[in-house]
Amino acid sequence: MRQCTAGPDGRDPTRSGAPLEGAVLVGGAVRDVLLGRTPSDLDWLTRDPEAAARALADAWAGSLVALDPERGHWRVVVAAPDEAGAPDARTWDLAAPRAASIEDDLRHRDLTVNAIAWRPRDGALIDPTGGLPDLAARRVRLAGPVALRDDPLRAWRVVRFAAQLGFRIERGTRAEVAAVADDLVRGALPRPAPERVGAELEALLATPVAGRAIRALDDLGLLALDLPELTAGRGVRQGPLHHLDVLDHQVEALHRLVDAFPDADLALRWATLLHDVGKPPTREPGSVGPDGLVLRDRFTGHDRAGADLAATALDRLRRPRARVARVHALVGAHMRPLPGDERGARRFVHRLRPLLPDLLRLMLADREAARGRGASAAARRAYRERVGRVLAVLDAAPPVPPLLDGRDVMASLGLAPGPEVGAVLAAVAEAQALGEVVDRAGALAYAEGIARARGWVA
Repeated sequence: MRQCTAGPDGRDPTRSGAPLEGAVLVGGAVRDVLLGRTPSDLDWLTRDPEAAARALADAWAGSLVALDPERGHWRVVVAAPDEAGAPDARTWDLAAPRAASIEDDLRHRDLTVNAIAWRPRDGALIDPTGGLPDLAARRVRLAGPVALRDDPLRAWRVVRFAAQLGFRIERGTRAEVAAVADDLVRGALPRPAPERVGAELEALLATPVAGRAIRALDDLGLLALDLPELTAGRGVRQGPLHHLDVLDHQVEALHRLVDAFPDADLALRWATLLHDVGKPPTREPGSVGPDGLVLRDRFTGHDRAGADLAATALDRLRRPRARVARVHALVGAHMRPLPGDERGARRFVHRLRPLLPDLLRLMLADREAARGRGASAAARRAYRERVGRVLAVLDAAPPVPPLLDGRDVMASLGLAPGPEVGAVLAAVAEAQALGEVVDRAGALAYAEGIARARGWVA
């Protein structure tokens, strides 16, 4: 424990006369060390956090951050060399106890496994809520009967910590989370700020068991509170390619994505989870045709509708704009047909390069999550071969500088600035990507042919 809490210079900040003399280490750092993990952020309780923070920042040339001076919450960020010699930022948070004793402070925390403290003076572990047995049993349990009522966001944290730690949620805690979710639906409890919920959801999505965690949110009644677009797919049947309803299919696709591509970033994980949210509002019920055959439900335009709905949901959760835009683009493109030959693969890569290879990962996860009677091993194999063809072109054909710019087109064809110039440039760029145009003279001739065919020049 002491090795993990040493400063960047190797000195012990808790020794006699040091800035953290008499302080105790609390929360996630203690939990992680007991689980054999190396903590990155250290939370300390000390009677004078401001003085301790200033002394630490001066001693280690760290950055001092006043998180909440009125309530005595300060932060020091220092750079400590890792084993390879590269700088590794370490965060030290210092706060005053929120109760008369350390034990009472710990009892007001969220989970028992986060309510264990270590006292450097004598090496004692302080565990008033039974966190040590819960760690041994790999169990997530509330630290107190009013933990969720004090801050309903802790309901999401229960699921998130279970996913991050690989623990199970204790039965009584599950019941309390479900009760709080019901009170939130009825308005009997205040809803947490959307950006706080969004941060918890993204921490949960970043885990290796993201799909299972989303199912847990749904089982406990939390998912519909913030992602009604997703839960609207419950019970919505799909065609013979699928064996699950729209909601379960999207969750299964997320599971397939994370299993196959554990490095998938948050934008790709969001896009996979929400890729079919456009199906419920675009559903056209099947009917009986003139020959007596029952036509299946159709979801025409669900990709475009879903892109807008996904962006709306993430905007509501106050997610970063760049991430929202990326999710919108991926969901909107996930129904693009994969090409069957090299020429088509070149066109696919040219038109969708900014989304690749993430779009292909999403499409593969979508396909692998569909195991209905209309699916087959041969069809899935053929689909993967088409993906491979696109990847081969993507690897072999890096972006090339354009042969023409807008000034060239306007000067050569006598066009005024406007959308026609952009359309000509786009056509020339695609012809260049397909190998139909290889030099400037050919590009100018191709541009003239496009403009004449569309009636923009005589």
